[in-house]
Amino acid sequence: MSTATPVKASATKPAKSEFPPYYEKYITLVPNGDVISTLTAQMTETQSLLCALPASVATYRYAPDKWSVNEVVGHLIDSERIFTGRALRFARNDATPIPGFEQDDYVRNATFDAYPLSELASELETVRQSTILFFRHMGEQAWTRRGLANNAEVSVRALAYIIAGHELHHLEILRARYL
Repeated sequence: MSTATPVKASATKPAKSEFPPYYEKYITLVPNGDVISTLTAQMTETQSLLCALPASVATYRYAPDKWSVNEVVGHLIDSERIFTGRALRFARNDATPIPGFEQDDYVRNATFDAYPLSELASELETVRQSTILFFRHMGEQAWTRRGLANNAEVSVRALAYIIAGHELHHLEILRARYL
């Protein structure tokens, strides 16, 4: 009889069979370990970065056809809400296929540049706190449940890692191209 504690599903990166190939670029950015801890640490790191930015950069675009800093933050907010909503449905065994979303349309039809960067940073923090609580309170079996989103199968665990990796991806873009 084994006395070893089983590894929690949240501490195991998803297998490639748990997500569409497109999302591998995000999942590989996430460090090994518990994704809930990663999401929590990211919240602090992202808030530190955003709060250190002067208000004058909020509407800065590094090229005419690129999103502003505010729009990048708004995109993170929208995407996290969508990915967490998918995770909620799949975790609760909702087998209804979920359509995709066009990120550029979402940003184009939002008014992110009309708000102070500090307000968007606060909103992102609130959304992340909700995401963390959702995943923290989820049962072990729910982590491996799957559903169809944008005509592709994805697991709840993969969605948690996608959320973390998506933020890491965009923070790197902010650092490299905006700051």
